[in-house]
Amino acid sequence: MNLKINLIILTSALIPVLSILNTTHQRTEVLPIQGTWQLVSGVTIEKGKSTFTDYKKDMKQIKIINGTHFAFFNHDLKSGKDLKPVFVAGGGKYTLRGNDYTEHLEYCNYREWENKTFNFKLTIKGDTLIQQGAEKDEKIGVDHEIIEKYVRLID
Repeated sequence: MNLKINLIILTSALIPVLSILNTTHQRTEVLPIQGTWQLVSGVTIEKGKSTFTDYKKDMKQIKIINGTHFAFFNHDLKSGKDLKPVFVAGGGKYTLRGNDYTEHLEYCNYREWENKTFNFKLTIKGDTLIQQGAEKDEKIGVDHEIIEKYVRLID
């Protein structure tokens, strides 16, 4: 009987330790999406209508992803001297489970977008990342699907 009790106590003590070790190991693994990505094109689908955008034409956007956070920066290529200058920036935490990628937008120069959560599916082929999913929020009046194509930037 004492042997059973000792085994139960030992097992109860080891489970939290092993769980901590497993969690620590998971956090230190490098995810395949980490790095700097340049947005090259996108398709927005809204009310059944698709709009293609070549993001290399008049603007440049990069997305930086580390182990826990993402950030994006977008600006026009005319140094803000166009009739409609563009500068967009935002970021926050993300989660990745398999190819399910969720952005928790904590910071954005369009402040009404802050504290929103967006769910996407990711596909990586070589140096190309495809991000696809819905951006929907009634409060800010957005309801569309996006398919964005990024290329990994190498130093």
